[in-house]
Amino acid sequence: MSEHNPYEKLGVSEDASFDEIQDVRNRLLEQYSGDAKRLEVIEAAYDAILMERLRMRQEGKIKVPERIRFPERLVQPPSKESLSPRKQSPAWLQRALDKPTPANLLLPGAWYIGLSAISVFYPVGPAGNDQILQLALVLGVSVSIYVLNRKEGKFGRAVLLTLIGLITGLIAGGLVASWLLPQIQFLSWTDNQFSTVVTFVLLWLITSFLK
Repeated sequence: MSEHNPYEKLGVSEDASFDEIQDVRNRLLEQYSGDAKRLEVIEAAYDAILMERLRMRQEGKIKVPERIRFPERLVQPPSKESLSPRKQSPAWLQRALDKPTPANLLLPGAWYIGLSAISVFYPVGPAGNDQILQLALVLGVSVSIYVLNRKEGKFGRAVLLTLIGLITGLIAGGLVASWLLPQIQFLSWTDNQFSTVVTFVLLWLITSFLK
């Protein structure tokens, strides 16, 4: 090793980076691990270089790497998606909607499929005797009130939602039936049968996805 300056003692150039100097110092310490005098010279040269680099940085003669001056820049900024809050559904809608389990979907669905089958395939008299349809609707309404009341224990709300579904289903089903059924010659449903089935579909949606 040269005795001229600490850089020559470590065997590095004066423009070597701090990482390069540190790597050389560690390699020399391992190489001369049994030579106390050499180790002392290596440590002294390393300390001298550190002190000189520190003085030069304080005097502004060398540029401090940005990874040292601004370590916070190494942290990746959060994506735009995380900066701006995701659009969420209104609170009232989140409170009203339910995430049904398979049982909550299948049990009311089985009831309404059965009632729909009775409404469609049970023969209705030529005079328009719709007592079977009325009875099926009564049972469908009862199922809806029972399921909704079991979820939240709010009987009044269960009745209100069921009545809304019943009225909406009958009106919408009747309007669609008057337009759709004449165009479907093979479907021998009456307007009342069609609107009853539409009502059962709507009641199933209400009992499954509303609280």
